[in-house]
Amino acid sequence: LKAIEDFKLTYPETEVVMYDPVSSAALLDANQENFGMRVVPSYHFAEADVIVSFGADFLGSWISPTEYSHGYTENRIIHDLDHPKMSRHIHVESHMSLTGSNADNRIIIKPSEQGAAIATLYNEVASLNGATLVAAPQLDDKTKKAMKRLASELQKNKQKSLIVSGSNNKGEQILVNAINNLLGSYGHTIGFDRPSYQRQGSDQAVQALINKMNKGAYDAIFVMDVNPAFDLPNADDFRAAFEKVPVKVSFAPTPNDTAAICDYVTPASHYLESWGDAMPKKGVYALIQPTISPLFDTRQVEECLLRWSASPSFNADSTAPMFDYLKSNWEATVFPQQTKFGTFQVFWDSSLHDGVFETDVPSVAVTFTGDVNSAAAIINKPSSAEYELAIFETLNVGAGQYASNPWLQELPDPVMRTVWGNYLAIPIGWDGGNSFTSFKNLNQSELYGEADLIDVTVNGAPRRVTVARQFGLKNNTFAIALGYGREVISQTGKDTGVNVTPWLSFDNNGYIKYYADIEAISDKVDTDKLFACVQYHHTMGVTGTDPETNEEINVDEKTVMTLGSGFQGGLTKRSIIYQANLSEIEELKEHIHERREEAKKLNDTTLYPFEEYSEKYYSQGHHWGLYVDLNACTGCGACQIACMAENNIPIVGKTEVARHHEMTWLRIDRYYYGDYENPNVVYQPMMCQHCDNAPCENVCPVAATNHSSEGLNQMTYNRCIGTRYCANNCPYKVRRFNWLDYTTADLFASNESYINGEDVPFGADNLTRMVLNPDVTVRSRGVIEKCSFCVQRIQEGKLTAKREKRRLRDGDVKGACVSACPTGGIVFGDMNDPESQISQRLDRDLNYRVLEETNTQASVFYSAKVINRDEELS
Repeated sequence: LKAIEDFKLTYPETEVVMYDPVSSAALLDANQENFGMRVVPSYHFAEADVIVSFGADFLGSWISPTEYSHGYTENRIIHDLDHPKMSRHIHVESHMSLTGSNADNRIIIKPSEQGAAIATLYNEVASLNGATLVAAPQLDDKTKKAMKRLASELQKNKQKSLIVSGSNNKGEQILVNAINNLLGSYGHTIGFDRPSYQRQGSDQAVQALINKMNKGAYDAIFVMDVNPAFDLPNADDFRAAFEKVPVKVSFAPTPNDTAAICDYVTPASHYLESWGDAMPKKGVYALIQPTISPLFDTRQVEECLLRWSASPSFNADSTAPMFDYLKSNWEATVFPQQTKFGTFQVFWDSSLHDGVFETDVPSVAVTFTGDVNSAAAIINKPSSAEYELAIFETLNVGAGQYASNPWLQELPDPVMRTVWGNYLAIPIGWDGGNSFTSFKNLNQSELYGEADLIDVTVNGAPRRVTVARQFGLKNNTFAIALGYGREVISQTGKDTGVNVTPWLSFDNNGYIKYYADIEAISDKVDTDKLFACVQYHHTMGVTGTDPETNEEINVDEKTVMTLGSGFQGGLTKRSIIYQANLSEIEELKEHIHERREEAKKLNDTTLYPFEEYSEKYYSQGHHWGLYVDLNACTGCGACQIACMAENNIPIVGKTEVARHHEMTWLRIDRYYYGDYENPNVVYQPMMCQHCDNAPCENVCPVAATNHSSEGLNQMTYNRCIGTRYCANNCPYKVRRFNWLDYTTADLFASNESYINGEDVPFGADNLTRMVLNPDVTVRSRGVIEKCSFCVQRIQEGKLTAKREKRRLRDGDVKGACVSACPTGGIVFGDMNDPESQISQRLDRDLNYRVLEETNTQASVFYSAKVINRDEELS
């Protein structure tokens, strides 16, 4: 920002136009009107006892999901089982998002009904507080009843409630602000002391830019960190207007649609090659310092602007001009905001060491000023169309800006479990009525790797899309993700999925709408032979006992989801997922205890005995273990990506995933339970369980997998000959067989893997190999690999303690998954240390081992899933 201001001193007519690829402009404009600040406030999820979200995927993609996830789970983890307490989360949405899947209750609406639902809830809360009512569009009786119940719940929790909305309609955001105001949320669960600057865009500003370009108002345009030729609903209008500008310059570091139509491309250095800073929230300054020298002939955007403007505050002859410029600016602007350090150099060294400097900010009291009737007049009204489509942002490729990252392309959508593309979600029970004949149930085993293709037309743009069934959608409502189908991009993301950005449009006030009416939808036109999905099982359906009749029944998926509403301990005969409502914790504790005693009884007569050798091996050393709190796991996938990056796990591409050859060492299984059409969801990270009685170890003919004296199930890759006996014998299915030479560790040409039919093998060049972690073995084809508990990090921690001449302390070793988890839901440590965090967590009554009855003696423990569902609301 300082560099731009210095550039303006030379070119005073410069305009800066900002937009967000997925817009929050209506939220910003509503806050400007209601509070005089065009910012995103701080949302204190940890302080809220009741959280209501209208389509805001705050755990997945909305504004600041890492920050919000951390606060959200603080009040979801049950710390005291004798006096259990947790927040209640109600999610109102039209498709099952990551956040919605974590909610206690979901209220399903059509996409166009969100404004009506917000207005209805406002009226219910207003009537309880004697406030002005507004004209609200009609909703069905079921939804109205839910809003009335919801208002009562919120009223009971005034000052402890929080309402958020992902709507991009200004009127709807004003009504949400009004509800929060009536409930006394401002100053308690919402604050303007440290507002967020992570969203600053304006939909109207970028449309005004297009109009001015058409009129020849600009001599030159610089494009930085955005891709309007792809991002905007009217991208074609932007392209046509952009062509009229005499000089067009892109700072894009990688190919994109806008750079392709620019006159010049001056690629910016990667942020890890740069000096810089950021202020994501008021008073929070973060320093960026290079970790590597520039790999290519690139230059920072700031340096380009400062050189081109011949700014007097920039020393172009310096050996480190951007470092000097940054440091000088901090001395002038940030250093005076503190009193702790007497000299700037000491302050600078401390800030650079910490990475973040936080100033004190004054408390800000706000007063809501807004006309709720005017706001209600501009909300989006329910559509009369037969079919509606929700268009959403994914947590992996965003709005397309991360589509060139193969790790993120192969990160499964947390709910749909699909990879390498966007898929049209259709309701689980939808058959299309009499007009459609061939929609299949994609959950059937004979359809593994295949799915139906249909033609859909929205906003005059026809697209052929792959269909996938999805729980939690209202009838005749569909959903699909943004960000795919890019044409100008690196090899990885090119033509992956379908570009549905042209399906977006603007509302009457100039804000982008993230839903649409479907104008035409066809019956099946073809079959997608490469349906890349990593999970085809969705519930815990096994033979069990009907809890109502005590009769033995053969339980299919629908039966589990219907009978399993609430506590289903009498149904599930395998200890994979334990779950209950908050009011049923005592029953759940008793049930887990009974199952543990049953497992012990089974293991007394087992053909697979276990000799207790903790004393023999572990008494003088470590016994490493992992603990996963299922109440803290939101299913975001951060641990999975961290594991891939840390351990050189290859991405395999869409074709191999469709053949079930994915390589991830850590997967996140998603299971449904409860109501069949609107179920609850539990996510379970599953990695090698490092069993003390491991069934994989005694079947390997070459002793490639063995047990260490510290409880690790190890792999000696050079011994493995690929029999895969161990994978067959693993009840957790966490061992992966390396089918191809993904990393070119084995340089036979026939073993090289290819992506999207290209002739260039992935990993064959030295640049690509730089992504590999040198501390971890690069495996060749034909060997089994799996989670190692990040043994290289364990060794690093030991060596550090040895150099410092001390014992290894709890917390010295953190696996990649532990480090990446935003909620603290994964804990790693030494189970032999009674003071360690993991030892203390293992004493809790809700802990269990998966498949404990098989006597594998796993070193990974889980805490049961507990929700705070309001059955009356459901």
